[in-house]
Amino acid sequence: MDFSDTIGISASGMRVQSARLRIAAENLANEETTGSTPGADPYRRKTITFKDEVDAATGVSTVKVKEIGRDPSDFQLKYDPSHPAADDKGYVKMPNVNSMVEIMDTHDAQHSYEANLNTMQITRSMLTRSINLMKN
Repeated sequence: MDFSDTIGISASGMRVQSARLRIAAENLANEETTGSTPGADPYRRKTITFKDEVDAATGVSTVKVKEIGRDPSDFQLKYDPSHPAADDKGYVKMPNVNSMVEIMDTHDAQHSYEANLNTMQITRSMLTRSINLMKN
């Protein structure tokens, strides 16, 4: 494996963690987004899955986004008869977003992103040192 392979692997890791952060941020932003008509479904939490993919040209394994899906878990009901989306019993379907899960996912994605960034920076430093050695 050479330096460009290492940088490519780190870059793919950074791309998927960036996508993971965007999904978690979107989920958090829509934590209270309900339907606008009686009985309407609210925002449904998005999920993200990854897959390993081998680069045919280099033979190096990288990571890609496999799918951005929807969490099929049930919606919570909240009693609020004055809400425009309340059903005939006064209950409103609330998004299936758990802020603690999203925050933990955000922290995990941030740490993974930083680890990939550090690997890329170390590789770049090693490459620079190798070039400097060849100059002398």
